[in-house]
Amino acid sequence: METVATFRASICSISPNWASRPGPDRSDARPVLSNAWIQKTPLVSKFKVGNKNARYLSSRRTATRASMQPSDSGSSEYPIAPLQMESPIGQFLSQILASHPHLVPAAVEQQLEQLQTDCEAEKEKEEPSASGTDLVLYRRIAEVKANERKKALEEILYALVVQKFMDASVSLVPTITPSTPDGPVRVDNWPGQDDKLERLHSPEAYEMIQNHLSLILGNRLGDSTSVLQISKLRVGQVYAASVMYGYFLKRVDQRFQLEKSMKVLPEGTDNGDEQVAWEETRPSDDDINQFRRNAQPHPEMSSFPGGAGIGVGVDGVKPSRLRSYVMSFDGETLQKYATIRSKEAISIVEKHTEALFGRPEIVVKPEGTINPQNDEIKISFGSLRRLVLEAVTFGSFLWDVESYVDSRYHFVAN
Repeated sequence: METVATFRASICSISPNWASRPGPDRSDARPVLSNAWIQKTPLVSKFKVGNKNARYLSSRRTATRASMQPSDSGSSEYPIAPLQMESPIGQFLSQILASHPHLVPAAVEQQLEQLQTDCEAEKEKEEPSASGTDLVLYRRIAEVKANERKKALEEILYALVVQKFMDASVSLVPTITPSTPDGPVRVDNWPGQDDKLERLHSPEAYEMIQNHLSLILGNRLGDSTSVLQISKLRVGQVYAASVMYGYFLKRVDQRFQLEKSMKVLPEGTDNGDEQVAWEETRPSDDDINQFRRNAQPHPEMSSFPGGAGIGVGVDGVKPSRLRSYVMSFDGETLQKYATIRSKEAISIVEKHTEALFGRPEIVVKPEGTINPQNDEIKISFGSLRRLVLEAVTFGSFLWDVESYVDSRYHFVAN
């Protein structure tokens, strides 16, 4: 039980506060992709690097607009991704994503090489011996450059995640529209691609994803048509938590698959002890989420069996080999695997979630309770399932690209 408590505390401690994160700073850094490389690459040479006319988001914005449109406006009804990349490097990568996504890896490699060169050159510089204004100015310039590199690195990570979705022929859910003065509206006008998303995970990982879906949707897991009315803030919280769950799941599944191939799995993982392990670590309803209290059903749902609203509970959740493997970890190892490694990755989770759901207008009542304003949306259970599957896959891809980028430009703390 101590291990389970540690795991729950770890998950709670890394939840991104996307609803209250301040807006991003503007960056005037120019792309570090060399002109020579661009000229040698005909499909890239036509792009304008460092577009000075690019529209930046205000740091006081209430929502993030999608910007990466497909090159052929008739080829897709939706933008490629909800988050608008702001740095010149990010804007350049978004142009490549829209027109020639197969060139993204080569462009990223070039960007990372230049970032590494710039970082090493910065380290070799010596601080001026003089004190006072010169020293303060020097340190401020170094701080600005470090922030520019961090922002560029975040958007490189995001571009690689988006490209992985494109390679899988999966469209990301577009920005969810806000409520109208006339009341909540249906927002789930995106295509369902559950089958494609499911195939992106190993069989053992997908077992745990099914359990995750069961905990969120309860007895509505197989109901794809019924509609519920729910706070967009609550859906955003579930989305962000599912991204981090996918990150954690890919991390442990990678280790599981390695030990499985080497035939060194812990004793009991392949035996019939899964049910015992699951019963001992079975979470309570209060630990899962607050959907049952906060979700209001659509009027059409009154005739559906199974209650009014999202069913939250542990019914239908099954033990699995990967779950038993995870439960063999000690508390320290479990906490390590449940933690997103870099600030850049956490920032991407926050920004992507805010771009997708918008920044909620929150009012704190005198009694201390939080009351989101104009926050209700209507969404089917099938679309909610699609959102969760996308979020878990986003987290899985984020682990992959974070590891890839860190192998070329070290930024993950040990």
